[in-house]
Amino acid sequence: MAKNLLIVESPAKAKTIEGYLGKDFLVKSSYGHIRDLVKTDDAIDTARDFQQKYEVPADKKAVVSELKKLAKQAETVWLASDEDREGEAISWHLFDTLGLKEENTKRIVFHEITKPAILKAIESPRGIDYNLVNAQQARRVLDRLVGFELSPVLWRKVKPSLSAGRVQSVAVRLIVERERDINRFNAEASFKIVAHFSTGNARESVKAELPQRFAKVEDAEQFLSDCKEALFQVRSLETKPAKRAPSAPFTTSTLQQEASRKLGFSVARTMQVAQRLYESGRITYMRTDSVNLSDTAIEAAELEIKNAYGDQYHKMRKYKTKAAGAQEAHEAIRPTYFSDHTIDGDAPEKRLYELIWKRAIASQMSEAAFEKTIAKIAISTRSEELTAAGEVMKFDGFLKVYFESPDDDADNASDEEDSNTLLPPLAVQQELSLKEMSATERFSRPPARFTEASLVKKLEELGIGRPSTYAPTISTIQNRGYAVKEEREGRSRDFRVLTLKDAQLSAVVKTEITGAEKSKLFPTDIGVVVNDFLVEHFQGIVDYHFTAKVEKEFDEIAQGLTDWTHMLRNFYGPFHAEVEDTMENAERATNERELGVDPATGKPVSVRIGKFGPLVQIGAQDDEEKPRFASLRKGQMIETITFEDAMELFKLPKKVGEFEEKEMTVAIGRFGPYIRHNSAFFSLPKDLDPLDVTQEQCIQIIQEKRQKDIEKVIRVFEENAEAQIENGRWGPFIRLGKQNIKIPKGTEIDSISYEDVLKWADEDPKGKAKAAKAVKAKAPAKKPAAKKTTTAKKEPAAKKATAVKKATTVKKATTAKKTTTKAAATKAAATKKTTESNAS
Repeated sequence: MAKNLLIVESPAKAKTIEGYLGKDFLVKSSYGHIRDLVKTDDAIDTARDFQQKYEVPADKKAVVSELKKLAKQAETVWLASDEDREGEAISWHLFDTLGLKEENTKRIVFHEITKPAILKAIESPRGIDYNLVNAQQARRVLDRLVGFELSPVLWRKVKPSLSAGRVQSVAVRLIVERERDINRFNAEASFKIVAHFSTGNARESVKAELPQRFAKVEDAEQFLSDCKEALFQVRSLETKPAKRAPSAPFTTSTLQQEASRKLGFSVARTMQVAQRLYESGRITYMRTDSVNLSDTAIEAAELEIKNAYGDQYHKMRKYKTKAAGAQEAHEAIRPTYFSDHTIDGDAPEKRLYELIWKRAIASQMSEAAFEKTIAKIAISTRSEELTAAGEVMKFDGFLKVYFESPDDDADNASDEEDSNTLLPPLAVQQELSLKEMSATERFSRPPARFTEASLVKKLEELGIGRPSTYAPTISTIQNRGYAVKEEREGRSRDFRVLTLKDAQLSAVVKTEITGAEKSKLFPTDIGVVVNDFLVEHFQGIVDYHFTAKVEKEFDEIAQGLTDWTHMLRNFYGPFHAEVEDTMENAERATNERELGVDPATGKPVSVRIGKFGPLVQIGAQDDEEKPRFASLRKGQMIETITFEDAMELFKLPKKVGEFEEKEMTVAIGRFGPYIRHNSAFFSLPKDLDPLDVTQEQCIQIIQEKRQKDIEKVIRVFEENAEAQIENGRWGPFIRLGKQNIKIPKGTEIDSISYEDVLKWADEDPKGKAKAAKAVKAKAPAKKPAAKKTTTAKKEPAAKKATAVKKATTVKKATTAKKTTTKAAATKAAATKKTTESNAS
């Protein structure tokens, strides 16, 4: 046994570090946190200074057992978890759970996984920083209290199975309020004047614009008319030097934003790839709000710039972080070795590494130098002047390596690209010949919807969350159905263009697509309802300033300036009273809205949240005749749907003809539009409107789906129709009922017998786990109806059907014939339930 046991968080990191240390060190991974708060209500004792009750999860017991054994054998245990608060807490949990002793336990930190950094850390160990631990504890306890106390309120007052969280609720509020700003926005039209001139040289042209715009078409038309006989002359020329400096190296937030703009990565994906780069020793620690570079890094960057590009491209810079609470001892995200312009790895790793390398190296390079020229052009018949602008690059500087993408959340961005081209040689009083002048109708733009990256930027600006919380927060609000990231088609809009050419004025109407969105965050109806309820009853939780204040208090705890239990007491007292008052006195939130009256029946038409999502309803629950229901379509919301749009939904389900002597019906179900034919269901493609789809299109969809299913199945076993070999995403596999079974490597498909299938099914650990779960889920259903447990009562019918089917699959190994009969019956029952659910 090695004298030293060094514990890190991930196995990838352990493997990298083990190569740097000698035989005296054994490097092991804790696989993240080894314990967490118990899942029960008594996890935190609010009456006894918020004491916590921890447990080691089942999947970590083997890890803890191994580490305990190794720790007892080692002379020294080195805790080398990450250098942030979460990492410090992991070290504390390891110290406490493994029963370590202070005299033979050392804490080390490093922000890059290189041999010099690891050896330097071992030379300067320290103890566990309990201020950082307390800051993490305060965050964990506060977030657990908020979640555990708010969620039951939402279950009773809004909808079962909902949840709330401190940072996620604020993020949802930002998305909801941005959506409402967009819905309230009224676009204003104005006319933009652009002129193209000739200097007399056929190869030269000058583009100029009028700085102001005209609100009325009559004013724009008059301007063009006045220019018919006008003389145009260069009144003034101004040439001045300009410089552009590089951006600071990446922080977590800026990396997420730039990876989204340049690489199209989601926030979560950026962090996953960055984690792999860090653990393999390619970059420094990826959770940081510091733009600082170490002296060693600055020297390495200087050497690489001078070697690769020349001395004139280098300029040393030291950046200071503006973010409150940022730790300058940490570094920005940078490559560990500036000499490595590229790396080996998969495509995402290569692309993200290249982005990080370029940004970091550019931060130590010279400014780009430009010469800007602005020409003012006088109009003999008008008092206004046109402006022509251009620039020429004199020295590329850092632009040789890196150009930062523009912010994709800029409000009312320019309709045209900046005029950064070089103007032809011009002289004051030089006359220009007008080739063409146009007045184009342009519309003001609403605020931009958030992308994942721009939401991170907004949260950072407001002081909400920290580098480690951005990605999980954004993933959480999407996983819980409060927001969706999707594309939306734009709508066509007419705009007018007036053109003056050869002294003739003409006007045309053109069409453009506006409002198209790509990878933007939209609030869902349930997200809106939850947000409005929290804003009304828990203003403090979703208040931007309050949430930022809490983050500041966490920072103060980390610095040893504030007692964490005192901070929690100040928060919990008023919050708990608010919870009790809301639970007792608040009315149930449905977001129901009356839209009008159905002309055919005279019954009210309303829109509300239903069991399976937002729906439109004709009639009332207490009517003798059952109300009619229709699900909202993608892009429609309770707040904005009109009466006319709602009534269109009741045109479905509709019959679209027959195929193979069976009716085809188009409808919208829980999972979108579909065709029902001969008890089978076929999804409609996104580009087909269910109201407009034709009989021919439906037949084509059915036939294409059948062909795909045929091509997917390689072989069916005669002994059991539910046992078949299929082509999957990663190659052939066996499907036995609901169980997917891996085919051993080197096995010939034709040589597989049904006995092999049963044997592999029995050996498959995943299959056994599913089967055990199915048997457990099935048990409560056998109890008398009056004594059903709460779990059984709440269990959806679909899940029960699935459990029965899974349990049946287990029996296939012994009684194949009986299994086939039972599976067929179960399948028929499930199909019937699905049909009823979709129809409703």
